[in-house]
Amino acid sequence: MIFPTSCLYGIGVDALNPEAIQRVFQAKGRPEIKPLLILVPDMASALNQVEDLSSEALRLMEIFWPGGLTLVLRAKGHLLPSLTAGTGKIGIRIPQHPVAAALVRAVGGPITGTSANLSGQPGAARVADVDPSVRRTADLILDAGPLQGGAGSTVLDMTLSPPRILREGAVSAEKILNALGRKRQSR
Repeated sequence: MIFPTSCLYGIGVDALNPEAIQRVFQAKGRPEIKPLLILVPDMASALNQVEDLSSEALRLMEIFWPGGLTLVLRAKGHLLPSLTAGTGKIGIRIPQHPVAAALVRAVGGPITGTSANLSGQPGAARVADVDPSVRRTADLILDAGPLQGGAGSTVLDMTLSPPRILREGAVSAEKILNALGRKRQSR
């Protein structure tokens, strides 16, 4: 299905269904060496998907969720290797957009949250801008009208020490550092 997130439209499927995950990779033309992130309805569901949750990761969840911060954490063994691209890591967040939040609550478990675009192409802030080949693969399209566009979520790898921003987006590096009680290192 194609559904709205805070900035762009996404592709959501049952993150525990191997056939559905394969359909996402095919629809996007996404290399299978690139993992997919998941969206969950609440903190309890998030905790059921990850291992070795640090106090720093928990603090960031409490401050920035629901919202625009995706945390990369160690995946529990029940998550599909195709979802994690064999890395043993999973990007996870609780969505803020009311439609996305209602969707993950209705599903009751993790769904994918990758952008509704062809791999390597820009995301779409309007359903009409989603590539027709991607739209044709969707069983359902939830059109919430034009979205704000812009950068997606910030992706922070918490499996590294110190944590590393893989993509800066909705939540600035400065806000993350402040939340962790750290200062930006001079270069």
